Amino acid sequence: MQISKGRANFMLLAAAMIWGAGYIFSKMATNANMQAGLINAIRGFIYAGLAFLFFHNAILKMTKADLRLGLVAGFINFLGYQFQTWGLRFTTPSNNAFLTAIYVVIIPIIIWFMYKRRPEPKSYLAIIIAIVGMGFLTSILHNGFTLHIGDLLTLISAFFYALQIVYFGMRATNTSPFVLSFMMGITQGGFGLIWTLLFERVSYGAINWQAGLWPVIVLGILSSFGAQTLQIVGQRFTDPTPAGLILMTESMFGSIFSVLLGFEPFTVHLLLGGVLIIIAILIMQLDFSRFQSVE
Repeated sequence: MQISKGRANFMLLAAAMIWGAGYIFSKMATNANMQAGLINAIRGFIYAGLAFLFFHNAILKMTKADLRLGLVAGFINFLGYQFQTWGLRFTTPSNNAFLTAIYVVIIPIIIWFMYKRRPEPKSYLAIIIAIVGMGFLTSILHNGFTLHIGDLLTLISAFFYALQIVYFGMRATNTSPFVLSFMMGITQGGFGLIWTLLFERVSYGAINWQAGLWPVIVLGILSSFGAQTLQIVGQRFTDPTPAGLILMTESMFGSIFSVLLGFEPFTVHLLLGGVLIIIAILIMQLDFSRFQSVE
């Protein structure tokens, strides 16, 4: 399969928009008292079922190496989803979206630690700006250091998303994107099921199933199967810089949808924090050497 860069970039933009809206559906599910493990179990199995339905020819040719890589990538992805969804119970969709996007700043730190590649000088500036942006976004600069548990859990999820991207870039480049898509779904569903049966069964009686189930189904179809498959395929046919710039708009779309749908008011702190985090992400993605004058 071969697609143009323009079409690949459009696929990534569509994925970012879907994920931005996905924060709202996740918040609706958590507001209905659905726990993170149950949400991830349902959406993961929907994802895996649809992936098998559409890509079974490739999936049935899966090798042991594909299986191993898919399990590791899927488990890392599950942890990202788990902490992100868990954190969303205790913070706003906008905070959740912007803080998740910090994974772009965390990536070079992980690469430095695991592969001994020192970060570029711009990384330090980006990290400082991102920390200041987090201060505005979480009201630390206004109310003192009282980082809410939801924000902290979201930052943990950003670490796992960064780890997943590093793993994809270093280890999973030769695996079929359709096999990866299926494995991401089956691991999300399987680990989510284990988590919810071990830790969440006592909460089932408090769930408003009528209000919570349909947003999770939407998440499984659109955010998991739709957007993640678009990302996995699209990133194979475009350059890293435009891919990163496009995908990071997920946080912007998440904030826009959150404010427009009334989940939170528009505030100056929200604007400043979001803008600073986007600036940090842009610094990480742009190649400033291209802007240097040629002598």
